Amino acid sequence: MIALIIGMLVTLVVTLVGTPMLIRLVHRLHYGQYIRQDGPKSHQVKRGTPTLGGVVINIAIVLGWGSSALYRYLHMGDVPSWSAVLVLFAMLSMGLLGFIDDFAKVRKKQSEGLTVRGKFIGQFIFATIYAVLALIIPTKSGFPSAQAGMSFIERPFFSFEFAGRAVAIVLFVVWVNFLMTAWTNAVNLTDGLDGLAAGSSMIAFTGYGVIAFWESYHLRGAGHSGYAYAVSDPLDLTIIAVCAAVACIGFLWYNTNPATIFMGDTGSLALGGLFAALSIATHTEFLAVILGGLYVIEAMSDVIQVGYFKATHKRVFKMAPIHHHFELCGWQESKVVVRFWMIELMFVLISLVIFYGDWATRSGLLFG
Repeated sequence: MIALIIGMLVTLVVTLVGTPMLIRLVHRLHYGQYIRQDGPKSHQVKRGTPTLGGVVINIAIVLGWGSSALYRYLHMGDVPSWSAVLVLFAMLSMGLLGFIDDFAKVRKKQSEGLTVRGKFIGQFIFATIYAVLALIIPTKSGFPSAQAGMSFIERPFFSFEFAGRAVAIVLFVVWVNFLMTAWTNAVNLTDGLDGLAAGSSMIAFTGYGVIAFWESYHLRGAGHSGYAYAVSDPLDLTIIAVCAAVACIGFLWYNTNPATIFMGDTGSLALGGLFAALSIATHTEFLAVILGGLYVIEAMSDVIQVGYFKATHKRVFKMAPIHHHFELCGWQESKVVVRFWMIELMFVLISLVIFYGDWATRSGLLFG
């Protein structure tokens, strides 16, 4: 518990102190945000607002987890787990892609950065590295960092091992690439209003912190009663998830309307990669669809809008993603953001009820 508190405090301090320092640096370099021309007209006043805030979010999470890991090593001899390192690799690698994209935007002085092809190639390379290492690197817990299959909670309902290990690795790589692409794009689409992505991510990662902590308390071989999870080093995953939530809280201090800095793709792609990696590491890939329900709604609204327009040349929403639709319906930006936070909180609470209900059922407490 002390290690968790240390991680939270370091993350919060780094975010609260580092963000204004970054704002001054970005102002000095004239690295302001360029607003899409087809977006709501009210957003044009945000042109020039400092971006690249995701740099501080990434650094804060790493330093928060690192300080916690150092404390546990000095006091208990615990070495950092490969599971934690791989999850952070997923976050930082996607954040690096986002940084390149953000940097290209400010250098070109436009709202378009990396090409779709460039993003896809980068995501494919990093997601493939993560997927292969997660399957083959041995961990101190004895459980792999990931399992070659699709899971709702813990047990795979579809295993990739049906045709041998080699085929399983290939299928898992494809699956991880899909998850990384889907979640990074979903979080990126959510980052369209001041505080929307930061606040909803704060809620989502708090949910994953609870899930990972419960798994660490009921880890297979730990001797606790009830159903036990074969998850690799979930305590490390707990600390990372909580540090991510705290980093979003600290960043939100400067990102609420009117925002003095944006997280940019550096932040949104990193948070999306972290969310995907946590779903894989905790064996909850399909539960994540509920836990990250707001991200799903935002992404699906964009898919529906584009697909319907191509088929009929008509629009379902006034503008996509859906948060812009409500803006154009007359809602104030702050009202959209707070109500969307409430929706995400509802999804997280539902997912936690489902997660606990699954544990209670498997433990024989409900229908024993």
